[in-house]
Amino acid sequence: MSNEIYQLFVYGSLRSGFRNPAYEYLTRYFHLMGDAVVKGKLYDMGDYPAAIGTSEDKFISGELYAINDPAEFDWAIAQLDDYEGTNIEEGEKPLYKREAVNAYINGKGDMAWIYWFNGDINERAEISSGDLMQYLQQKNKP
Repeated sequence: MSNEIYQLFVYGSLRSGFRNPAYEYLTRYFHLMGDAVVKGKLYDMGDYPAAIGTSEDKFISGELYAINDPAEFDWAIAQLDDYEGTNIEEGEKPLYKREAVNAYINGKGDMAWIYWFNGDINERAEISSGDLMQYLQQKNKP
């Protein structure tokens, strides 16, 4: 199922700076390769970010992780699928969908999984910098 892609690009709550409990899980099975970007747009959904793919020249900032042990990948990614809400009841629409994407570190591209938003972004503010951490720091300044 993983098609030999053992890397994951994260742009929201799974980034190291957020110290989300799920980040602790992520770092048990994956190691940080470095800061990376993917082609896409980022939106402010209130409590969480939403990324969508684009053919425009826009990029989302995040981090690229690689699995420590490829034999554990399917199990580890299934837990993250659950966290991201891709596992749903029949007839429901998942909030996110996991797809393969080119992630770039210092201009070098490599295939990785990303969780794209699978809902409606109409009337939501675009995070023009593509960087959730930077956006939240500016938004929360007094």
